[in-house]
Amino acid sequence: MTPTPRAALLALALLLPTACSTPGPERLHRLCDEEWDERLAADPLLAGSAEEVVGDRVLPDASVPAIAARAASARARLEELREIDRESLDLRARIDHAVLERQLSDRLAAFEFGDHLIPITVDDGFHIDFARLPKESPLATVADYDLYVARLRAFPEYARQHVERMRRGMEAGRVMPRVVLEGYEVTIDSHVVDDPEDSVFWAPFEDFPPAVPATEHERLRRAGREAIRDGVVVGYREFLRFFLAEYLPGARDSVGALAMPGGLEYYGWLVQHFTTLDLTPEQVHGIGLDEVARIRGEMDAILAELEFEGDYAAFLEFLRTDPRFYAETPEELLREASWICKRMDARLPQLFGRLPRKPYGVEPVPAHLAPKYTAGRYSGTTADSTEPGWYWVNTYALESRPLYALTALSLHEAVPGHHLQGALAAESEAAPLFRRSEYISAFGEGWALYCEWLGLEVGMYDDPYQDFGRLTYEMWRACRIVVDTGIHAMGWSRDRALEYLATNTALSLHECNTEIDRYISWPGQALSYKLGELKIKELRRRAEETLGEHFDLRAFHDTVLEHGSVPLDVLEEIVTDWIERTLDRD
Repeated sequence: MTPTPRAALLALALLLPTACSTPGPERLHRLCDEEWDERLAADPLLAGSAEEVVGDRVLPDASVPAIAARAASARARLEELREIDRESLDLRARIDHAVLERQLSDRLAAFEFGDHLIPITVDDGFHIDFARLPKESPLATVADYDLYVARLRAFPEYARQHVERMRRGMEAGRVMPRVVLEGYEVTIDSHVVDDPEDSVFWAPFEDFPPAVPATEHERLRRAGREAIRDGVVVGYREFLRFFLAEYLPGARDSVGALAMPGGLEYYGWLVQHFTTLDLTPEQVHGIGLDEVARIRGEMDAILAELEFEGDYAAFLEFLRTDPRFYAETPEELLREASWICKRMDARLPQLFGRLPRKPYGVEPVPAHLAPKYTAGRYSGTTADSTEPGWYWVNTYALESRPLYALTALSLHEAVPGHHLQGALAAESEAAPLFRRSEYISAFGEGWALYCEWLGLEVGMYDDPYQDFGRLTYEMWRACRIVVDTGIHAMGWSRDRALEYLATNTALSLHECNTEIDRYISWPGQALSYKLGELKIKELRRRAEETLGEHFDLRAFHDTVLEHGSVPLDVLEEIVTDWIERTLDRD
């Protein structure tokens, strides 16, 4: 699930030229450069090193006035961009134009709908992103460490800006549902520590890279302790106080976006934002129902193959309760995930002509996130970090982490899914800086779900149970679009949504609960997976049918990934161009 963190992609992009990647009107080049320069100035976290920070701010200005100013800038830049005739541009410039137009229009719409007034979801938020700073920060020099310390000290102001936004959201009726916030305080109070060395923010001070001289170690450690105590802990403590005393009591009883002001229009925009397709909630709901029926047929075929004595519900109960399908220790689960990833690594050359330089590792979901977190997620790191990308595996509640679904999860989050796609996007020379930083959910999540299915072609599913696990993950994504549209456009209750997911998938009941809360707290995002996958499969079928014996799977995959994250209509344009050029060449 997990888009690659924005900072990781942007930091890689900073190492490369700043102009748009393709010839075209000077006006478009200028707008591309202006957009990147403005982002870099507005968000110091995008800088790849201390030397690249613009101005005096060390953290973004997350205040409402600053967000309003960026929305006004987006409106002006969008108006100028729309004066450029996109059809007169070559392919790369058309891609740049289309992505920039979508980014600007979505930024403007998000502000107008008040999206910034709810800066948290059930498993994410500004405070959770900030806790990734120790791994996402490039810490190679003394200056990098001084910048890191300055950011820790600045956290209280940053947290207060988000609290002010959340207070405004409460006044405007834009607030999280209470039902998904139970236990959420663990994501905050885990960082309110008595000893700075118990904080996740202390890790960079344990060991220093060679470029940091020993004479600086004690000074930096002393500064780190003070920054954690007086910055990090103060900021998290204030946010915790606000959350428990104001936000949680003021949360709404309803679960759907419909209950918020302008909720139906807002959700309609979210559908198009997350799918990049011109679809209504009702159309998406129907696609989901059709996919559920199709996948159920494939699941029933596996039950017949296994000669299971019982109905579908009995088989799900068997999968959820038989000890053979569950690891006994966190280490066993991590070892199995690592083995799956290493087997897939060996198969990548069969599927791709280009592979990323950045490696990845496997580690558990951080303890402060695990109880309410999904089964796994990809977490990227900066370009010049000594850390790899990380595939996080949730080792909390082992009885809810089935081994039969681990192959599909690993292909999705690590390779050939999020890690491979995200790292290649950041290294792409076919995209300008502002696009190397982009993560379009329909593309990224659609690609990762396609990769679960792609595992069939290289023999990654060893038995019918693992194939059923793959199908239950696909069924999960189909159920998502039924449930998400049901909750936010059709008035479904949480109980109805939970029953639908638990009845149709082999997910553990713990996972069903955490997933439903995720859909409630993050309207529309869950739609991107299945709709993106369907589009990529559609484009592959078209290419296979058109090119026949000239179809090259590796070339197709390289084409899909070549230009980074793009809207699905732009992806169709890219693949169509590749098909035509292949026909001309052959």
